[in-house]
Amino acid sequence: MFARCSAAALVLAAALAPACSRSVDLKQALEVADATSGWFDAGIVNGKNKIVPSVTFRLRQKAGADLAGVALNVVFRHPAPPGSNLEEDWDEVFIQRADFKGGNETDPLTVRPEKGYTGDPPQSRLDLLQHSQFRDVRARIFAKYSSSQWVEIGSIDVQRQLIVH
Repeated sequence: MFARCSAAALVLAAALAPACSRSVDLKQALEVADATSGWFDAGIVNGKNKIVPSVTFRLRQKAGADLAGVALNVVFRHPAPPGSNLEEDWDEVFIQRADFKGGNETDPLTVRPEKGYTGDPPQSRLDLLQHSQFRDVRARIFAKYSSSQWVEIGSIDVQRQLIVH
């Protein structure tokens, strides 16, 4: 009996293996939709006002794609300075699994890294966005399915606006 069950389990596993490891071109299968961004009021941290970049978006599957979920790595970078094409890494957030609910899109995903800008009160959070040392940030969204390589599927420039909710 045990040998028959084990053989059946091996056959089932072998049949499912190609489906689990099928190759998917994530750049062609997914799009970033409904994106919004700004600087989130993270409150007072260590006696200082703090803001952090915040991006909210959905992932939408294009026609023909059939994914249950993907892993995401959202990398926050300073855009390249004039005369250079090298962005400077700033912080990143890993999302183990973003599930596609009800078919072809995820619920809204809000991503906020730990790194941000701080200022001593009475400097307001809005003043931080206008400070001479403030640098803009771009969020680059990378996705991975199964054992595939990370693929960039979109980017969002974080707008210089304060988000308070």
